[in-house]
Amino acid sequence: MAMVGSATGAKRILRFHVPLAFYAVFLLFPFLWMLIVSLKPDQELLDTGQNPFLLANATFTHYRYLFAETDILRYALNTAVVTVVATVLSLTCSVLIGYALGRLRFKGGYLLGVIIFLAYLVPPTVLFIPLAQVVARFNLYNSYWALIFTYPTFLIPFASWLLMGYFRTISRELEDAALVDGASRWQAMWRIILPLAIPGILSAGIFCFTLGWNEFLYALVFMGGGDMKTIPVGVVSDLIRADVYQWGSLMAAGILGSVPVAIAYSFFVDQYISGLTAGSTKG
Repeated sequence: MAMVGSATGAKRILRFHVPLAFYAVFLLFPFLWMLIVSLKPDQELLDTGQNPFLLANATFTHYRYLFAETDILRYALNTAVVTVVATVLSLTCSVLIGYALGRLRFKGGYLLGVIIFLAYLVPPTVLFIPLAQVVARFNLYNSYWALIFTYPTFLIPFASWLLMGYFRTISRELEDAALVDGASRWQAMWRIILPLAIPGILSAGIFCFTLGWNEFLYALVFMGGGDMKTIPVGVVSDLIRADVYQWGSLMAAGILGSVPVAIAYSFFVDQYISGLTAGSTKG
């Protein structure tokens, strides 16, 4: 029995733990490399004669330069304001769209869902030209509203498609029982369906937050002047001068810029996974 148990444990390690360990190293290596580069002095960054992973003379010079010579805090504030407001706006619209397409039966509903998802596949490089005319007409250039109104064009389609699928997994009997008991459609949605859909909503919210936080093209075109830059745009404009790349400070900015997203994932990782698999409320 001991040998059978040992063989089973060895197979589990080989089939599960070893691949998982390789996958974890593969995912975490870019962040480890960014951290190492951000802590290395400039004279060691291009020194090919030493171990690239060795941190013999770790320094915080690149982080100090980032805070002293750039407006990284202002860029972080701009990014946070735009991302949070755009995420809330997109998530509100996506919940209503996803509920309507996932719970209500009407002619053309499936086709409309496919069209919404296909809208997400349209490249931003195609959309930013007509959107630039809209932003210019309403005089929104270099303001928060320029991005708050344009980010939902790519956040809402995918979030709506994700929530539409999640709403469909919730048992209809629960909502029908509430309607029979005298609840309105709005009350049934608010009190019955939405609490059960929290994992899916959080999943869509994290997606919107991550995509908005890292977006570059729209931020560069619509809000890339002065101190109104976002982190992706500000870091590139301040730390890349012609063919000179300040690698240490760039990696430091990358580490600091990924902290809010990492915090969001760490708080809601269970709900995020549940929202993607949609297994907990499948009826």
